Amino acid sequence: MSFQRGMVFRSAQCRIGKQPPEYVSALLEDRIREDLINRRSRVLPKYDPKKPDLPKRSDFVGAVPWLKAVRDCLGENVVFALDEALMCQGSFTGHSDEYIIWLYGNDSAARFNGVVVLGNGISSYNVQEKDGLFYTSFMRTVSDALANESILDMQGITEALSKYYYANGESFSELFVAPEYQERFEQLANDAIYYYDE
Repeated sequence: MSFQRGMVFRSAQCRIGKQPPEYVSALLEDRIREDLINRRSRVLPKYDPKKPDLPKRSDFVGAVPWLKAVRDCLGENVVFALDEALMCQGSFTGHSDEYIIWLYGNDSAARFNGVVVLGNGISSYNVQEKDGLFYTSFMRTVSDALANESILDMQGITEALSKYYYANGESFSELFVAPEYQERFEQLANDAIYYYDE
């Protein structure tokens, strides 16, 4: 099993002490600031009878039609995250009783029951589109899962990592996680390797 250790600068210039161009420093600063605002762990929302409900997952055959109905109900541009991003990617089928919806978008999306807004903005580098749905890239989804593990059912990410591992020559070498999550990622990756053996 091969792992890449943390997020590192691969540039030889950085290793020999040269400063990156000013625009690179500004870009990195913006990305770090964005991540401090986003990906913050939250408390899961409780059901509120005063809020409207989103379409039920069990009323749809397949995840994509359900997610399109959810997006249409929200009536705004949203980027699905975590389990919903995995469903968009085809890495996880979800649960028939899915209640929590993870996304990036306006706080007004939380006017519906079950919506968790991870952040109000996300870099276009971390967003993909398929079937008319926008969702976080696989690497961003993994990072968000590690950042929110205390309130997240990790079944979806474990299943997705297992599929990733076997689809990529039994390797996680293309995945990079922040150093503070490296140890936990290695445990999760090990669980993913044996996920279908259980």
